[in-house]
Amino acid sequence: MLPCGAVLWRRLLRKRWVLGLVFGLSLVYFITSTFKQEERMVRDRNLLQVQEHEQPILWKVKFSPGNGSQLSNQCRNSVQGKLLITDELGYICERKDLLVNGCCDVHVPSTKLFSCESCLPNGCCSVYEYCVSCCLQPSKQHLLERFLNRAAIAFQNLFMAVEDHFELCLAKCRTSSQSVQHENTYRDPIAKYCYGEYPPELLPV
Repeated sequence: MLPCGAVLWRRLLRKRWVLGLVFGLSLVYFITSTFKQEERMVRDRNLLQVQEHEQPILWKVKFSPGNGSQLSNQCRNSVQGKLLITDELGYICERKDLLVNGCCDVHVPSTKLFSCESCLPNGCCSVYEYCVSCCLQPSKQHLLERFLNRAAIAFQNLFMAVEDHFELCLAKCRTSSQSVQHENTYRDPIAKYCYGEYPPELLPV
């Protein structure tokens, strides 16, 4: 035999008003939970918007002479150039004059420091390695800081990853969407590597 409690419970469940009560309580719980979740999402969204507008982006970039490479006698460099290489100290040299430690040989007459050859006043250059060398000038630090402070959200993923002045110049001088118009034409087909605050002027269509 079934216990009395189980029999009573079965009888209660057969009553329409009991089923209605259970359904009503479930509906109230569902609506309450939905509203609480919506309020939490709105609050989080508002908090994020406040942080975006009020807090400056915490860039990692460090500006220090030579980026500390002189301590280890090793240099990072721009790597990919077939003819020219720029090291992190700002020297630009021919690839054949690159030392085994990754630094340019400063005793070779053709090696130049912070050279802006092939660069225009707007900070755009026709040769990538000259763009990097020119960008590494200590006097360019304030210009780069202004750019970072105004960088669009779209560029955060690109520039948030860089650690220092050299890495920033490598990234900044690479061609990007700022260098092209209509997604397939360079704004300036000659000076297309830019470290400046602004992209080149748009060419007339």
